[in-house]
Amino acid sequence: MNCVKVNENLVIGGSKLTLIGGPCTAEGPELCCEVALFLKALCRKLDVQYVFKASFDKANRSSGTSRRGPGLEEGLRIFAEVKKQCDVPIITDVHECDEVAAVAEVVDMLQIPAFLCRQTDLLQAAGQTGLPVNIKKGQFMAPEDMKGCIEKVRMTGNNKVLLTERGSSFGYHNLVVDMRGLATMRNFDVPVVFDATHSVQLPGGLGNASGGQREFVFPLARAAAAVGIDALFAEVHPRPAEAWSDGPNSLDFDGITEVLTKVKKIYDLC
Repeated sequence: MNCVKVNENLVIGGSKLTLIGGPCTAEGPELCCEVALFLKALCRKLDVQYVFKASFDKANRSSGTSRRGPGLEEGLRIFAEVKKQCDVPIITDVHECDEVAAVAEVVDMLQIPAFLCRQTDLLQAAGQTGLPVNIKKGQFMAPEDMKGCIEKVRMTGNNKVLLTERGSSFGYHNLVVDMRGLATMRNFDVPVVFDATHSVQLPGGLGNASGGQREFVFPLARAAAAVGIDALFAEVHPRPAEAWSDGPNSLDFDGITEVLTKVKKIYDLC
């Protein structure tokens, strides 16, 4: 497999499991640092690599009145503070081509949201930065069709691509995970990531916001680890009920500790 080197100390797709985790939205430096420091310590204890994730803008909220995040300028200030205080690599979403260069100056990896996974200009702008690019599989995409998304990034000369499974649309307000997709996408010579928390989301399920079934994070994460993954993605918030977005499917600190501990054991067996 073509492993993805993030920095001198972090290679995704090698012998170690990686956690990509953090609050859905970058709610502020204090909250982000609280989560980053907890997850960094947990990963060190479990011998798991760690990448902090949060979004500066949630551009696809169910309602136009929902909180979208701090915005580009403030979000990058928060990420710089997290990196300074917590010394962790950072990944965040980019939504438009004109955001990419500024974001790439601060973070270590770029993420393409699921709804934008086929946007050629955005994929190539991300690829041109030279940073690793994590493409989330669209809820409307077959796993085998993600090969075209990979090729769009590789056309820029950037071979540092990951693919993330985050569930597929199944009727209205529901997602399902076809675990065969993890194996299919891994055959494209890229590391694969399982997004355990977005996969239990109920898109638009609350009318003006998405719901979630947090109780299914654990069984799905265990199943994905058994199939074979290189990284686990999880939204983590110390107080999910207070989260700006995706609270119903986010894990608290006890939840991520239980999930990651069991996933690591399965990963080591496989």
